Amino acid sequence: MKKNKYYKIFEEIATEIDKGEFPPRTMLPSEHDLSEQYSTSRETIRKALTLLSQNGYIQKVRGKGSIVLDRSKFNFPISGLVSFKEIADQLGNESKTIVHELQLISPDCYVSQQLNVSSKDEVWKVVRSRSIDGETIILDKDYFCRKVVPTLTKAICEHSIYEYLEKELGLTISFAKKEIVVEECTDEDRKYLDLRGYDHIVIVKNYVYLDDTTLIQYTESRHRLDKFRFVDFARRK
Repeated sequence: MKKNKYYKIFEEIATEIDKGEFPPRTMLPSEHDLSEQYSTSRETIRKALTLLSQNGYIQKVRGKGSIVLDRSKFNFPISGLVSFKEIADQLGNESKTIVHELQLISPDCYVSQQLNVSSKDEVWKVVRSRSIDGETIILDKDYFCRKVVPTLTKAICEHSIYEYLEKELGLTISFAKKEIVVEECTDEDRKYLDLRGYDHIVIVKNYVYLDDTTLIQYTESRHRLDKFRFVDFARRK
């Protein structure tokens, strides 16, 4: 299938950014200069720049131009409620999940408080490491109430727990409360993650609820410091 000219321009500039020909925080040539360089209209250039912006290559700044973004960091949406698989699919990067622990436990005092369950309730504990482009940079520690999630398997945990909950169990995941903290790395972090000498880690704590306000999941998603930018969209009322 023949590609549109703006898409070819997008691919060419994206390749140049990936190769470092346009370093992070530098400006791309102006729309006028790019239109002359590619012998095309400014409208075609604008479409190519829009694609670059949508794919995380540039930030368009009104009145200034297009700033090249640091592609070594992955955007992690704060306001959204998405699975690792969904984020990895959007990024288009090679990803892998390894399940280190899957078991039913009697929750200790801390987990009982986070999930609002008693010590007599059974809870699924799932520990998974996540790799992107060959580097293991996320450690997820998930806890699910067995009353709501009666069964989990290693295959489900390797693929997508949310997909299983929604498509197989018919649950409606509605909203989450999130907390972000920075703490010192633990021995478990050092065991499972490629920390590259970092002593601290960014932890995103998620309390996930169904549409009937049932608290179904508590998660600690532990991220290497240098690999993520945590993004949100805010509007002043």
